[in-house]
Amino acid sequence: MIELHNVTKTYSKGVQALVNINLKIEKEEFVFLVGPSGAGKSTCVKLILKEEEPTAGNIFINNQNVTKLSKRKVPYHRRNIGVVFQDFRLLPNKTVYENVAFAMQIVEAVPREIRRQVPMVLGMVGLSDKAAAYPHQLSGGEKQRVSIARAIVNNPSILIADEPTGNLDPETAWEIMKVLRQINRRGTTVIMATHASNIVDVMQQRVVALEKGRIIRDEQKGAYGYEI
Repeated sequence: MIELHNVTKTYSKGVQALVNINLKIEKEEFVFLVGPSGAGKSTCVKLILKEEEPTAGNIFINNQNVTKLSKRKVPYHRRNIGVVFQDFRLLPNKTVYENVAFAMQIVEAVPREIRRQVPMVLGMVGLSDKAAAYPHQLSGGEKQRVSIARAIVNNPSILIADEPTGNLDPETAWEIMKVLRQINRRGTTVIMATHASNIVDVMQQRVVALEKGRIIRDEQKGAYGYEI
């Protein structure tokens, strides 16, 4: 599903964000990326999305070497990956329904498919009754649910969640985790970068810990393992 082979990423002035990373994530896994700020979590995410290029090494996703993809093929690569952000990134002048539908319009889905898929996904994240609401009328948890619905509406094989609970209170954060777990159980590979130690410890999923650009720990049913 996802493989990083000897991946190094060096930024300007010789700053090494990742150093000789080797990582394999199987289909339908749920993986937490943990580590202190600057450990390399965001760089991993950007490399998978091909927002950044590795300085050395290769990245394979669905058996395709994405480090060799032409610019023309990058948008098609990203269609296989849904992304959920900490700050939601919703379009303020569009309704919940329109925000989710917009993700399908970008990939030129036909209107009939949009009318079928969007209500189904809103139902999955518990927002059927909020379809006509605008982002400013929603709570933080509801906004994140819209963000998740938008990320999965095109049925990506991979969902990346970058600090998805960072702006949420603990109770709402757990509601979001239940949604992500449900999506994972439906067959989507989930990669979540997080500092939420309590969530990682309770969820008991695979934990890949980064520090100074290196993988220092990779455990099934792992714990957060850092002082907060």
